[in-house]
Amino acid sequence: MRFFVFNKKQLIFAVLAAAAVIAVCLGSGRAVMTFLVGGREIPIYSVERSDNKIALTFDCAWGDEDIDAVIDALSSRNCGATFFVTGKWAEDHGSSLNKLYRAGFEIGTHSYNHADYTELSSDEIIEDTERSERAVRKVTGAETRLMRAPSGAYNDNVVRTIEDSGRTYVQWSVDGLDYGETTADEIYSRVAENTESGDIILLHCGTEHTAEALPRILDTLTEKYELVTVSELIYKDNYVIDHAGRQSQRQLY
Repeated sequence: MRFFVFNKKQLIFAVLAAAAVIAVCLGSGRAVMTFLVGGREIPIYSVERSDNKIALTFDCAWGDEDIDAVIDALSSRNCGATFFVTGKWAEDHGSSLNKLYRAGFEIGTHSYNHADYTELSSDEIIEDTERSERAVRKVTGAETRLMRAPSGAYNDNVVRTIEDSGRTYVQWSVDGLDYGETTADEIYSRVAENTESGDIILLHCGTEHTAEALPRILDTLTEKYELVTVSELIYKDNYVIDHAGRQSQRQLY
């Protein structure tokens, strides 16, 4: 008979891993978060896929002067995309939001006015999210269930509150850093050189060079990948999320 000796650190890790497995096994339909790093809850950053799908996302909290160019670049190449808009942006730029929605792009929320959700209570997070959703719905008439917190700032309470409310919290795995003094060439290089299957790419609306870089980004990515919406990329049920935010399909035996 063989005996295995575990030190305290190994034992704690084993218990946490076992708890994650049990939670997944007990869950029906939509799986719960996995807890692999100090028990922290992790949202979706990317997706483990056997195909070549990726998702391009835009955060809209500033201006809308580049919306027509962005829509043009995406639509002319038949590329899907998801736009996370603040409620204030929806109110101030309703015409642009309507253009995005009518062009067939997916809309998610990005808070009402870019508040730091890590500083809010659960009730305040839900109140702010619902206010943002109302602003979007007033323009599009559609419900939104995808959410990304301002600046991507989250803690356990933020993730748990959003997920428990039936919404899906989405981060990103490739950041174009397309603001400030970043040039179009730099934006292109960051995205084109770092994207792999299952990645979620972050860009922004209302920046100086994003619309300029976008056609070249799309031409490069579409040579290898299919650009879809976040909802088309992620799994809706029977999934797990690892310590890096990588979502994968749960294996059923």
